[in-house]
Amino acid sequence: MTFLFHKKTQKKSYDANRQKPVLRCSICTGEQVAGFLDLKTGKFEEMMLIRGEADLSNFRLEYGITGEIEKIY
Repeated sequence: MTFLFHKKTQKKSYDANRQKPVLRCSICTGEQVAGFLDLKTGKFEEMMLIRGEADLSNFRLEYGITGEIEKIY
């Protein structure tokens, strides 16, 4: 009965009118963090660490993001 323990992918949402998805990248280490930039205040809200393409795809899938994600440094 492994279907009882299957992890469901829950779609999360964000306010596209107030926030935009971005990747915050470190120039020194190359570390990337996915999150949302508040368009009014400029505050970055961290959501997940991106270690590879699989993590980035998962972030896109979770939040229903299509198209390019801007990188900020």
